[in-house]
This record gives sequence, C-alpha cells and structure tokens, in this order.
Amino acid sequence: MFSGAQVSLYPMTSNFVPVILDAVKALDPHREQLRIETDDLSTLLVGPPEILFKAMHDLFVTAARSGEHVVLHVTVSRGCPGEPDAEICRPSVVLGERKPTSERISSAQAVIDSTAESNQHVSAQFSYYPLGENKEYMTEIYAAIDFIKNSGVFSKSKNFCTKLEGDAAKVFGTLGQVFLNFAPEQAHVTLDITVSANSPSTKK
Repeated sequence: MFSGAQVSLYPMTSNFVPVILDAVKALDPHREQLRIETDDLSTLLVGPPEILFKAMHDLFVTAARSGEHVVLHVTVSRGCPGEPDAEICRPSVVLGERKPTSERISSAQAVIDSTAESNQHVSAQFSYYPLGENKEYMTEIYAAIDFIKNSGVFSKSKNFCTKLEGDAAKVFGTLGQVFLNFAPEQAHVTLDITVSANSPSTKK
C-alpha cells in the first residue's frame, strides 16, 4: 500500500518565512517514520496512515502558535492504484476493519475521547472520497458522517464538504479516524482538507 499527503502551509503575514520554517521543524520527531520531500509548492509526507495526521497536526499547531492567521491545505491519499507499494507505509493498525458500522463508529469515537487536547482552536473543512469499485461507498460515507456528527468537532454541512471546529488535536484526530476506518483496506481513499487558525473573521 502507498499512503501520503501533499501539504501546503500559508501564513497570512509578511513575516512568513520563520513561520513556515518553524512548522517544518515540527516534523523532525516523525522523520524516522516518514519520507519527507519539500519543494516550492508543498511538502510531501509518505508513511503509515496513522502517522500522517499526527505529523500534520504538529506542523499546523506550531504555525498557529505564531499568532498569525495560518491556513493549511492537504490532499491525503491511501491505496492509490497508480502508486507502488512502499514498505514505509505499512500501517500498525487495521484499516477499514470489517466490523459492524456501529462498532467502527464506537471505536473511532473512543480514540477521539482519549485524545489529549492541544489548546489550539482551529476550523476545518474537508471532502471525503472512498474510490474504486466498492459499490457500498455511500454506506461508508454515511457511516463516516454519523461518526463525525458525534465527534464533538462537527460544525455544519456545507456544499461539497463538511466543516469541523474545535481543538486541533480533536479535529486532526477525527479526520484521521475517517481516513483509517471508513473504507476497506484495499480501497483508494482520498481527503481534501483545509484548516485555518487565528482567522480575523472569527474575532469579534
């Protein structure tokens, strides 16, 4: 299997260079588990699906703690048929375990409930695509929606996407559980994610 994310960070400040460089340094604890490549457009993270969201959380929270308005855009994928299997991507958890939907939702919620907060408020919106020939893809989407609505970070449904809001650790954790649990292991799954912190539009 191949899993990875293309990550682009946008600090809304003229002093953007140190914000970006400090955020990239936050990936250092994950470098043994990830292949990381950076160019002028994005940073590629390749590795186990369960590690990707922890790394993205650390990168974004570091940037957000600068106090500047920062936005992260991510395309994350697992199981793409156009990518070769990579040993570094071998997960330590079972992906999309074929348990009853209610059990998968309960297991995912238990992970979120036990997640320590990062004390950084964020807003996010995402679209979820379980691809391939799986005729039950809408069942998986509805299961993910049921989980999200009870996750504690659901904000509202929007055209073509869902908005989340809350502590960064809970938001990234919820996105990670969707990615891990709501499509079969052999499925091609992608998420398109935008995360924002310190936006002036949220300040009164």
